Amino acid sequence: MTVAVSLVLAVLLLVTAGRKLSHAPGVVETYRRVGVPEQRLNLLALILIAGAAGLVAGLWWQPLGVAAAGGLAAYFVLAVVAHVRHHDLKPLPTPLVFLALSLTALALHVT
Repeated sequence: MTVAVSLVLAVLLLVTAGRKLSHAPGVVETYRRVGVPEQRLNLLALILIAGAAGLVAGLWWQPLGVAAAGGLAAYFVLAVVAHVRHHDLKPLPTPLVFLALSLTALALHVT
């Protein structure tokens, strides 16, 4: 189960990172509504790519998987908080799903 959750989450993170790197108007607008300037999208994408790499590498070295999943969980907690704080609730299901997957990966990598 750890392999499946980690790989699914890693692929979804890479897709999401690609969207951030595209700087598409809809993506930029979503982040603008929660106070994230466009120039930060590349950094956020890099964090997601590092998280995806850490999840996959963590399949061979458990401490890295734990660190990556924990970092991703923190990232998505902050994303949820940003959306709630700015009353931008329409896209809220997306970071909630990523948070749930990150917490699941964390639990699986710990055991």
